[in-house]
Amino acid sequence: MKREVPLIISMVAGIFVLIGFFVPHPAIRTTYDDIQQWVIIVVAFTYVLGMANLLRINLEQITRRSRDWPYKIALVGGCVLTMVVGFFFSGGAKYLNDGTPFSWIYITFYSAMSATMFSLLAFFIASAAFRAFRVRTPEALLLAIAAFILMLGRVPIGNVISPYLPLAADWLMEIPQNAAKRGILMGAALGVMATGFRVILGIEKTYGSDGG
Repeated sequence: MKREVPLIISMVAGIFVLIGFFVPHPAIRTTYDDIQQWVIIVVAFTYVLGMANLLRINLEQITRRSRDWPYKIALVGGCVLTMVVGFFFSGGAKYLNDGTPFSWIYITFYSAMSATMFSLLAFFIASAAFRAFRVRTPEALLLAIAAFILMLGRVPIGNVISPYLPLAADWLMEIPQNAAKRGILMGAALGVMATGFRVILGIEKTYGSDGG
């Protein structure tokens, strides 16, 4: 029953939400909206569970002096300090307002660290581009040519070299790039639909058991 009950609940809720998305009947829409509110409540509890799991795992590793345990102290201390400041020193529901201690922590630390992480991605992108632009196949040659035109067309020197380079860069972004992006999105949408049907029909059981 530990496996069957979650599967039945997921199947019934999934089928009802699928029907409610396409059927505009008031009774169905009301229940559909209620289920959406329940989902928000469940997601809120998952945040609490995730935070408790994060604290448990990192505190265990700090106690055992595992690898990089000083960084885990900073992680746990930052999480606890942020929660205490947000709950007790930031005006309750107004904790996101400008000037609150919680907002100061978010802008001063979190935003700065996020910007640092994203800036590091530039080096990984450059490394990936170097590997991708090795011309070994006709497709790699087309990719390299398109990237070269885009890089020149997006900087002022490209317009100095030729006024057609910015136009070519715009054409690449509007036509081939959009076509490839839409193809990828369509494939991703089909994958999401297939996974959703597997969950609704009880075929995808890894979320309710050990995969057996």
